[in-house]
Amino acid sequence: MATSGMIGESRVSDPVTIVIFGASGDLTRRKLIPALFIAYAQNLLPATFAIVGFARRDYDDEIFRDMMAKDIKAFSRVPANEETVARFVEHIRYHKGDISSPDAYGELREKFRDTETYPENRLYYLSIIPSLFEPAVGLLKSEGLIAGPGSSLWTRVVIEKPFGRDLESAMALNAALLGHLDESQIYRIDHYLGKETVQNILSFRFSNAIFEPVFNRSYVDHIQITASETVGMESGRGGYYDEYGAIRDMVTNHLLELLCLVTMEPPGDLSAEAIRNEKVKVLNAAQLDIRKDISDTVCRGQYGGGVDEDNQHIKGYREEDRIDPHSQTETFAAMRLKIDNWRWAGVPIFLRTGKRMAKKTTEIAVQFKVPPLQLFQHVECKEDVCDITRVKPNTLIFRIQPDEGIFLKVGTKRPGMRFVVEDVKLDFSYSGTWSKSLPEAYERLLLDTLHGDSTLFTRSDEVEAEWRVVQPILDHFDKLKPYAYSPNGWGMPEADWLFHCTEGHWRNE
Repeated sequence: MATSGMIGESRVSDPVTIVIFGASGDLTRRKLIPALFIAYAQNLLPATFAIVGFARRDYDDEIFRDMMAKDIKAFSRVPANEETVARFVEHIRYHKGDISSPDAYGELREKFRDTETYPENRLYYLSIIPSLFEPAVGLLKSEGLIAGPGSSLWTRVVIEKPFGRDLESAMALNAALLGHLDESQIYRIDHYLGKETVQNILSFRFSNAIFEPVFNRSYVDHIQITASETVGMESGRGGYYDEYGAIRDMVTNHLLELLCLVTMEPPGDLSAEAIRNEKVKVLNAAQLDIRKDISDTVCRGQYGGGVDEDNQHIKGYREEDRIDPHSQTETFAAMRLKIDNWRWAGVPIFLRTGKRMAKKTTEIAVQFKVPPLQLFQHVECKEDVCDITRVKPNTLIFRIQPDEGIFLKVGTKRPGMRFVVEDVKLDFSYSGTWSKSLPEAYERLLLDTLHGDSTLFTRSDEVEAEWRVVQPILDHFDKLKPYAYSPNGWGMPEADWLFHCTEGHWRNE
């Protein structure tokens, strides 16, 4: 089976109709259509294809095409040639309809009778609210718009997160979807998995003999995974976020997926099933590292108000648009996990995510144990001024965003007459190695979907295993009231308590 990355530069062979539900939304404008345009400009889409935007707005084909042409020019990561844009948007159509109305699907079925314009292989992208996932798929099925898994034609359905809001609802959603589709037809998308450094984790671990032998409890002190943002509530997102919060929005997909990739066992091969099997094994072995009480293991926070560098007021979370003024929703979450298997037993795993933080970054830091015998004096220097410091452990850092790359901190002798050791960074960055701009995550993932490669998508049992890890937190929110923290910092000091009995601390860099 072809694996993701091997097929990403090859052209999709099957003619296809791509239907985007919720086509008037930001995701379509900013990500999906620009990603498809770049694939078209690079000659990666098939010779025959159609893109249908499905939404309730009162547009027609020409209005929608003009809108998409402007969005391509505004949001494409590569220059958008006028002639290429014009040719591309000729493939775009608009279908006005209510996603919850059977009539809209009957009209879509009639439109699709023109098989020369609308190829019978179909990709449905559900960029809609989660409550509409099952109704939309059910109506597609009842109107005969979904081909069976054994058919000569194919149907694939892409679903955006969140995949439920707890274990029970995730299981119910999976059961409902699998009542209409085969698992092989469902592509649960997590855009983090399309990022270059995320994909590079597996190749770095399993293609370099010097690193994989030390990825275990004998050499690793702890692992920490951070996803921090400097923004608060983006326009219009407050209603969604206040219902879900940081744990549901970030931990039960992005962070746990990163945890899987950095801790999983080597797969038997690079097929989608082999990789996803190993991820599920890790999740089934992972759990909260509770010693006395869950409040010692999980920390929730909510940003308050403040001022920026220009002395302008920064809204607190409860002051943001569409936020309950008495909200207890967390905008920051930190937790300590453990993985009860042979490789990782006894190694703490720390996860952290938050809004209104000091820096936008997503990274995995693998901190190794310090040498058993301290032979050298360690120093920390600014230019020629040095202070004696504690031994700094070696740390391997996978930087997901921004400035994607992989970095290794090691100790080396500082030049000069004194025999002292200073930390230096061995640095691999994509921007410093290749001049080409990196593909956006959605570019990779949409092409993988069109090729039928599910490696970078989440399977139903994987979704449920992720929810099992965090379900104890959801069950004990009453014991985990959010602490307040100031904007433009690194959260609250209570999160540092998670590191007790270790040599570590949060990497606030």
